[in-house]
Amino acid sequence: MGICVSVNQNHPASAIVTQAVEVARAGGVLIVPTDSVYGIGAAAFSNNPGHERIFTIKHRDRTQTLPWLVGKKSDFDRYAKDAPAWAYRLVQAYWPGALTLVVKAADTVPDEYVLPQNHTIALRMPASKLVCEIINGLGVPLATTSANIHGKPSAVSEKDVEQELIDCSDLILDGGPAPLAVASTIVDCTSKAPRILREGAIPTEALLATAGFEARE
Repeated sequence: MGICVSVNQNHPASAIVTQAVEVARAGGVLIVPTDSVYGIGAAAFSNNPGHERIFTIKHRDRTQTLPWLVGKKSDFDRYAKDAPAWAYRLVQAYWPGALTLVVKAADTVPDEYVLPQNHTIALRMPASKLVCEIINGLGVPLATTSANIHGKPSAVSEKDVEQELIDCSDLILDGGPAPLAVASTIVDCTSKAPRILREGAIPTEALLATAGFEARE
């Protein structure tokens, strides 16, 4: 069982951020609170054993990939390739926040994080000072997915995280209930117009209006 530490998402103690960075840098697995739901993640560098452990812990299909949480808006340019202008409008309007953008992956993104059939990656900058400070201290994104067994409900507090995940993780950060308690909205940015893959915390109509498109009946 990993170490469980209480933390304030908006005002995290620097010692806790440093501890999380050190665990992730060593290839460890973290359970972290975000603005939407709790996530389980590892540093997104090549051949990180923590990446493979997450698939095993969650019983996750290996044909899927892990979304990346990033720490700065400028990371969108760093990890996305050939994104349309409207995708940048969404970044400016909704990051940090509960919006995940599926984009063509930049050539610098390691292959194990890229969906092979269309060379895409999912990116999000969470509205969590804690998580962003961990990522920026680490120097690479966190490859993160929801902290639940595949097919089970998402965890909106540390108490909702199943014991099996806690037992297999190295550091659990308990930030109390997630502020939104609902998953992020996912938008496919690889076509001429936005395609909503999952409606979550941000309504479809608002996203389409920001992107400059009208909702279809």
